[in-house]
Amino acid sequence: MTTRTFRITVRGAFDGLTPDQRSELLAHAADHDALHAAFTPQGHLSYDIAARTAFTFRFLDSGEAEEDILEATERAEATAQTWLTQRGYGHKHLRSNAEDLSQAPLGKRQRREAARKAADRSG
Repeated sequence: MTTRTFRITVRGAFDGLTPDQRSELLAHAADHDALHAAFTPQGHLSYDIAARTAFTFRFLDSGEAEEDILEATERAEATAQTWLTQRGYGHKHLRSNAEDLSQAPLGKRQRREAARKAADRSG
């Protein structure tokens, strides 16, 4: 069986932050800039608390069956929830979206590479 790679995005909004919590998030904002966002096994948090209260966690997980994406999504949501709760950050509207990369359509470059490989095999 092949391993499937899952990208899970957990979104929400900070809620009821104290001035100290807001200051703490602002102090670490450079580490959580959306321009440096990446899907990682431990999860990457991005936000721009100066502009709005929304945040995004990005997780990378894997499984062997299509159904494993459900468990991966549950793990991602639980990890995000734990991170927020441990720091005392109130939040609301937590929702997630998951993508099985084995089911994702090929991009232009990937289609070109696949066509080149197919031509090499036949010729």
